[in-house]
Amino acid sequence: MDYSCKERAHKAGTLVDERLDSGLDSLREDDAADYCCARDEPVTVELSKLSIVEAHEEPWRTEITEDGDTYLHLAVIHEAQEMALKLIEMSVRNPFLNRQNYQRQTALHLAVITDQALVVERLLKAGCDPTLVDDNGNTALHVACRTGSLACFGLLTQNCAEFLPSILQTPNYSGQKCLHVVAVNGFLSLVESLLYFGADINEQEQCNGRTALHLAVDLQNLQLVKLLISKGADVNSLTYGGYSAYHLTHGRQNTDIQKALYDITHQDLRDLPESESEDSEDEYDYHSNELPSDDEFGLQSAEKDWYFLWGMRHSRLAALKIPPSESSGC
Repeated sequence: MDYSCKERAHKAGTLVDERLDSGLDSLREDDAADYCCARDEPVTVELSKLSIVEAHEEPWRTEITEDGDTYLHLAVIHEAQEMALKLIEMSVRNPFLNRQNYQRQTALHLAVITDQALVVERLLKAGCDPTLVDDNGNTALHVACRTGSLACFGLLTQNCAEFLPSILQTPNYSGQKCLHVVAVNGFLSLVESLLYFGADINEQEQCNGRTALHLAVDLQNLQLVKLLISKGADVNSLTYGGYSAYHLTHGRQNTDIQKALYDITHQDLRDLPESESEDSEDEYDYHSNELPSDDEFGLQSAEKDWYFLWGMRHSRLAALKIPPSESSGC
């Protein structure tokens, strides 16, 4: 949108008030702590000045920014919690709570990303839909599984009993369900919780057929490997390429993982297939090509891949930044 044309007619349903421009540019969440300390005060001041009255067709429910953000999205992004809670209170059971911006994020997605547990709780109690996905196919629970927010994870799992079975079976557009996401990020307590809530421990990724155990071996996470084995993971499960979890230990430095899997893996699934060659190894290299990159799932360090926080005009809090071309080959 060209803001230099001051006399151009305003588009209906679009926020054009330049006072709400935060002036921020793609701030990563690893800088979010500094941002919260020095957040642009005029933005929150303007939000607090909004005239919100209880009316069926009140304009604040329909106005959006050029990024598709509603006033509720903006209040959550800028952590103007009092305003966010007021908007939620005025919109109980109203479709407004489920409005998605142009990255298909709801206010619930943004509240989880910014780790605002109270806002998450109020949204859920007000009737927002926790099954909606963003433009990467992630539900709010996928986001919580990725960030490791215990508070948001707990609220989403305990207050969505009706939807939880469906959410746990929902793969994102990388083919990963919530259990795969927490396994990639190594959150052991969340792995246990998801299994308690009914997640299938042997569920395979849709792109490669890897289970959580395969991912744990790929990431050389001995603790997670032991946890999954203790919870009954099928060590003989094969990926779509015909690899067992033990196959993935070949050439790895952590011999403890290999020892943990050796005795309980079927003897026919211990050695790599005889047809395995250097060329075929390159085609199915779990060391790097098959794992999501740091830019996709952060692997073992959450600060390697945070989200983008954008302001009102040119910037906003973006979705999980996963490139459309996945290394997993979907």
